[in-house]
Amino acid sequence: MTGPARFRVWLEAMRLRTLPLASAGIIAGTALAAYRIDINWAIAGLTLFTALCLQILSNFANDLGDFSKGTDNDARQGPTRSLQSGAITARAMTIAVVITAAISLVSGIALLALTFGNIWKNPLAVVLLLIGLGGIGAAIKYTMGKSAFGYRGLGDLAVFIFFGIVAVFGTYLLQIKVVDLFILLPATAIGMFSVAVLNLNNMRDIENDRASGKKTLVVKIGLENAKSYHASLIILGWMMLAIYWFKHYETPVQLILFVPGIIFFKHL
Repeated sequence: MTGPARFRVWLEAMRLRTLPLASAGIIAGTALAAYRIDINWAIAGLTLFTALCLQILSNFANDLGDFSKGTDNDARQGPTRSLQSGAITARAMTIAVVITAAISLVSGIALLALTFGNIWKNPLAVVLLLIGLGGIGAAIKYTMGKSAFGYRGLGDLAVFIFFGIVAVFGTYLLQIKVVDLFILLPATAIGMFSVAVLNLNNMRDIENDRASGKKTLVVKIGLENAKSYHASLIILGWMMLAIYWFKHYETPVQLILFVPGIIFFKHL
């Protein structure tokens, strides 16, 4: 395989189309902080970079985990995975997982050092470090290992926590360094919308997941209930945003927040 071809294969394995979703919580948290302070763009940039590294780590680990368990097979719908097609070997992907995990860790530590200085002297920094380590572990354990939580119907909870609460609330904390519990409202909304994306994928893959022993929440509750669950995620997410909007209402221009809601509800 030539150099350019190998590069394209690894780009495909990174699943770049998933990166906007990984960025959503970071952008939201940064925007919420900008409402109160002048943003530290170095912190914002490193926060986004760390989040993207974690997402790529998750994508690599998911490929490896699903392939090793036989879930990525010819019956699977959606794009063909790199291991499934034979374009990347399991050994090469394992190395990629280790390298990406290391980059994520170094980037996260650098982010905390930039934000707080001496990490060990700041309790909030230590808490965020532990959460970051949990994020690395979650990215790997989603489909890898015997106790992969993505195979036990816990993927939705993990996505809600890390794409919503941690991404939005954590980003806000890095900028403001003050706990504001009202930020949990938009954080919950972003988390629910992110879970809705996962739910769509799981509805698409329900038959193959069931046959492969991957007990996603959709497999557990059935397709019809999954559709109702999906609608609930969207509706509750927008309710959280509406509550936050009413608390911070200042000008009619803020109504622009609800424009995307038209698209959401049109496709329910």
